[in-house]
Amino acid sequence: MHSTLIVIALAASVVSAPPDKQPPEAKTRVLIVTGADAWHDWKNTSPVVRATLEQDPRIEARIVEDPEFLASPLLAGYDVILLEFCNPNPLRHQADAQKNLTQIVEQGKGLVVLHFSCGAFSTWPAYADLAGRIWDRKNTHDPRGPFQVKILDKQHPITGGMEDFQADDELYVCLAGDKKMDVLATARSKVTGQEYPMALAMSYGKGRVFNTPLGHDGKSITMPGTAMLLQRGVLWTANRKIEK
Repeated sequence: MHSTLIVIALAASVVSAPPDKQPPEAKTRVLIVTGADAWHDWKNTSPVVRATLEQDPRIEARIVEDPEFLASPLLAGYDVILLEFCNPNPLRHQADAQKNLTQIVEQGKGLVVLHFSCGAFSTWPAYADLAGRIWDRKNTHDPRGPFQVKILDKQHPITGGMEDFQADDELYVCLAGDKKMDVLATARSKVTGQEYPMALAMSYGKGRVFNTPLGHDGKSITMPGTAMLLQRGVLWTANRKIEK
């Protein structure tokens, strides 16, 4: 009799449970790949990138201070690979890294190209195809300082609902490439007087790529507009819904 009552009680608890209660959604796992950049203080900026991303409770980030990790099969365990390095010399396992990174994006993972990672893999011509836009190795940027970022595409999930915002950064005038990409935001150079892309997005196989030249240092990364753009770019590459 006692066991029968227990079964009835358990059944009642199941029936009375809220029908719309869903298990918590898994976090987007981001790998921040850094550790090689003679021009930037990556030891200080990488933790800022991580903290900025994790302000969104849907994101969980890890830092690896060695681009050689791109050759590891463990790379496939992450939803998004965020590149924050610029290797002046080829990696020891560069061929494996190139193949591995390309394959996992083609198969559906996300890729974020942040700031001077547009200058990575100088000996890998196909990086221009994967990143969409890369450093032209001729030009650089305006002097560091404040400038306005203009949102061009207010329908794209990354920038939908965003307003123009103030950046305090290096305004890159040096991106090159002819890959078809959605230009989401631009800024006008005080030096050349021309507009340059500050946020770009595209599909790559089954995966997605977000490329932004913003993010020179900790201050630039934590500027509210830049931080939001980075968080949204990560979520979009992971194929997550973005609340406007």
